[in-house]
Amino acid sequence: AVTRPFRLGINYWPAASAMAWWPAFDAAECSADFRRIAAAGFDSVRLFLTWEHFQPRAVRVDEQMIERLTTALDLAQAAGLSVMPTLFTGHMSGVNWIPGWALGGEAGDPRFRVVSGDRVVQAGLRNWYTDPLVARAQASLAGVLARALAGHPALWAWDLGNENSNCVMPPTRALGRDWLRRISDAIREADEAALVTIGLHMEDLEHDRNLGPAEAAEVCDFLTMHGYPAYAAWSRGPTDEQLLPFLARVTAWLGGGAEVLFSEFGTPTHPRGSDPSSTMSVDEDDAAAYVARAVEALSAAGSSGAMLWCYSDYVPSLWQTPPFDLAIHERSFGLWRADASGKPAVQAISDGRPWPRVPMAMDFAWLDIEPGQFYLDPGVHLPRLYLRYCESLGS
Repeated sequence: AVTRPFRLGINYWPAASAMAWWPAFDAAECSADFRRIAAAGFDSVRLFLTWEHFQPRAVRVDEQMIERLTTALDLAQAAGLSVMPTLFTGHMSGVNWIPGWALGGEAGDPRFRVVSGDRVVQAGLRNWYTDPLVARAQASLAGVLARALAGHPALWAWDLGNENSNCVMPPTRALGRDWLRRISDAIREADEAALVTIGLHMEDLEHDRNLGPAEAAEVCDFLTMHGYPAYAAWSRGPTDEQLLPFLARVTAWLGGGAEVLFSEFGTPTHPRGSDPSSTMSVDEDDAAAYVARAVEALSAAGSSGAMLWCYSDYVPSLWQTPPFDLAIHERSFGLWRADASGKPAVQAISDGRPWPRVPMAMDFAWLDIEPGQFYLDPGVHLPRLYLRYCESLGS
């Protein structure tokens, strides 16, 4: 088989509108951003389709949003970027953004506020793994969008959601598998050449959420994983780059040897010599060094690519709106500042490329259990295996 180049991408929201991007879509802004991303050496962007904007009613997909999404792909193509659109967004930056018609159930994660209709609401979510209305609506949205973009030169793959288990979880593995097949079938019936993945994250390894790498590998063309050392109490600190290839390898192992793209990692920053903007942020220079080490480690470990979180910091006028009003660290994850000036990490990316793509070897001596044993106690096994992994590296 031909080995494709190591992919280097970025997760995209605009600095001035963040999660309100699609209603406020500005083609000139998008074009300038995409050209800036490409000039720094990135080859791909991951976009997030806010669910209530694209599907304001269960039986209606917004035609204007389809046009704007098509324009975004046209602009990406002009800049030389490939695009991974992410459906049913859904969970984003510590908030669950849900259409009003998908509320009224008893599901949901109490850690996360729910925003619907541009305001925080006190409401449970319908469980889209069991609710017939939501099941039909999601399959319809996936099919309509896949048909609209079928054959577009900039389309790379469809992502079936961003950390979906932070919104709702399937009550059983069988229901998780059914959902994966339903959505992926809708996409492939509309576009037989489409590639499909799903945005898994570290908590899908720390806990058994009934839809993990093994289930995803049954229908996806490749797996993705998200990881942030600052969110792992068992990491060696907020810039512990070895956590990322470890998570990628565990994902591949649980997924039966599937290809793994690391589609989210990064760190919030504060300017050199200034006080931290949040308890999680690190100095911009330290962040740049971390990003370079992380991409190198992911490449060497056999990941198919790495995608940074995220494109830009957000303008201060957004800081009093969700999620930035409470999640201070989410304001400053960007590789670019809100004024479009690049942080040191941009130069670190430009200086480091290209990274080699190597096959992921599956002979992991640090693994001392079988995949079937892992989810018997994942919260114990994952930190324990990470210690063994670091020892195997001599670090």
